Amino acid sequence: MAGYLLRRLGMSILLLFGVTLVTFSLANLVPGNPIVAALGEGAASNPATVAAYIEKHGLDQPLPVQYLNYLVNLFQGDMGVSLRTGQPVASDLAKAVPATIEVAIGAIIVSLAVGVALGALAAYRRGKMSDQVVRVVSLLGLSIPTFWMALVAFNIFFLQLGIAPGSGRLSPILAPPPTVTGLYTVDALLAGQWVTFMDAMAHLMLPVFVLSLFTIGLLTRFVRTSVLEVLDADYIRAGRAKGLSGPRMLFGYTLRGASLPILTIVGLAFGSLLSGTVLVEAVFAWPGLGSYAYNSATSLDLPGVMGVGLVVGVIYLGINFAVDILYGVLDPRVRLA
Repeated sequence: MAGYLLRRLGMSILLLFGVTLVTFSLANLVPGNPIVAALGEGAASNPATVAAYIEKHGLDQPLPVQYLNYLVNLFQGDMGVSLRTGQPVASDLAKAVPATIEVAIGAIIVSLAVGVALGALAAYRRGKMSDQVVRVVSLLGLSIPTFWMALVAFNIFFLQLGIAPGSGRLSPILAPPPTVTGLYTVDALLAGQWVTFMDAMAHLMLPVFVLSLFTIGLLTRFVRTSVLEVLDADYIRAGRAKGLSGPRMLFGYTLRGASLPILTIVGLAFGSLLSGTVLVEAVFAWPGLGSYAYNSATSLDLPGVMGVGLVVGVIYLGINFAVDILYGVLDPRVRLA
């Protein structure tokens, strides 16, 4: 297992350097003039100001040298200064990433609980009415655009019924809890602020609900397919012939046999939730990674765009590494291969 982990870790480190190279290269290929975006039209018309800016940021150096300087700054924790906010990109992302992680964790927990249950039910009831209903519901979840569902949920539950908070992570009358993890629900629990915790949970309801719909549909169909493949295996038929009970067959053998492909799709879905919540965050005014990425891109804030690209790459690498570890834990054949 140690050798397996070292191999996967080495591959992840190499991929991380690849992510930095791709992020740096794409940022330099973005159309538009970043100097004008940084200085403004007035200052950019002054050749002396432009020359001083280019010299300060090393933009007159060859691209390989600029990339090496970028790596050196990254190792020192310096991701540059945002042209839009005027703050270090690292501090901006330290506020935005926990907000997205909080809603993504809630969405993946709900999706796992509902998707695995519906998928296993549909597989066990193959061809029956319940199977047909689950398949139709999962198809609807996959077909409905997430941004449209966000608008519908916002209109119904906030504007019409008034049973859910409208936007943001907390009500304006409440102050954020002392920062420990950046997750308001966790930090409020750690501080013993129950009113803040309940308010943060209420603000999470609609974004989590909207983001869960697509992932539930995806997991349901994938779990159904994976469980059906395992149900046709010889050891499952042997277990039934020996009289093993339904719950024991389901949790002890069937779901465990189908766990590896399910684990893969869960990892991909979680990464997608962390990096693809732009429109949902815009509807609910959620100050997360998606909103930061959108604002940085529209204002040609290259340090912000590069920071978001790097964080998204690290997120996917971390998720893939965790999935690889779980592969080795669940299936000894993987770590021996």
